[in-house]
Amino acid sequence: MKNLIVLLFLTIISFNVSAQGFDKSYSTLDLALAGNSNAFSPAVSYTQMFGLGKSKRFKIGYGIRLTSFFMNNVSARTAPAKFTSSTSSFSALFADDINSNIDTLQLSTAQNNALNVSINLQYALSKKLEIGFNIDATGYSFGASQTGTLISKKNKHKFTDGTNTSVANPNGLNLLLVSDSDLGSLNSEIYARYWVTEKIGIRAGVSFLFTEYTSDKKVQLTDGLNNRWRYKSLLPLIAVSYKL
Repeated sequence: MKNLIVLLFLTIISFNVSAQGFDKSYSTLDLALAGNSNAFSPAVSYTQMFGLGKSKRFKIGYGIRLTSFFMNNVSARTAPAKFTSSTSSFSALFADDINSNIDTLQLSTAQNNALNVSINLQYALSKKLEIGFNIDATGYSFGASQTGTLISKKNKHKFTDGTNTSVANPNGLNLLLVSDSDLGSLNSEIYARYWVTEKIGIRAGVSFLFTEYTSDKKVQLTDGLNNRWRYKSLLPLIAVSYKL
């Protein structure tokens, strides 16, 4: 009888705990590794999440993330939306490419680091399982200089000095706008996270990364001069999260 009472008491406690709402807020430290056979992108981040509504299942938050990108033989194409699609607004998402303005800057290697503030959205399917999305909003990029070769076989463009080589550096300012209107290097993730313990979680998903370089020389296009070059990568990722 005593054992039955104890079991009943523990069952009631367990039910009450499971019936409680989700965390009102929490912060995490996170190490993510994204990559494939050609590219490697580690990222470390701090994130603060705040629950909304009565249940707190839905959370919104901010973070600080350092993303690095390593790759050989990078084909970075003309970046500014005003050249690639003749518009720098939301409509750039749906506009066709202007092929006569699009060239390639070929880099033998790329090593780019982006320190950005991120926007984070998340929904808890259960106490253990969450799905989420995050995207970099603004920050600064830095990394090693590279010598790039301009490839413009169809358009036959050259840099304004008549050559086809230029030194390129990671674009300094990063700013989230819309698609090709974005400036600099920005990382975004879609993921699912499973909390193995109260403190340790495992995330899996994909990373969509813009990596941008600025060349010292410019290319003369129909509508102006261009010296910005962007490489887009979609990489599978896995991460470990620690709840503070």
